Amino acid sequence: MNIRSNMSGSLWKLVVKVGDQVEAGQEVAILESMKMEIPIVSEGSGVVETILKDEGDFVQEDEVIVKLQS
Repeated sequence: MNIRSNMSGSLWKLVVKVGDQVEAGQEVAILESMKMEIPIVSEGSGVVETILKDEGDFVQEDEVIVKLQS
């Protein structure tokens, strides 16, 4: 399962790391856009398999940030 950005912005903070268990609705990252902090939450549960972006990277809307293993 892929966790995607819901808007464009800078990846301000990653809340999870590889190997973490994630539940549906859990915050996994925080974007910063127009001086606002926007949480990115998981739509499903699983274990963090890969983190594709680093803190400080710019991400586009709908870009994959984290991949979960079910």
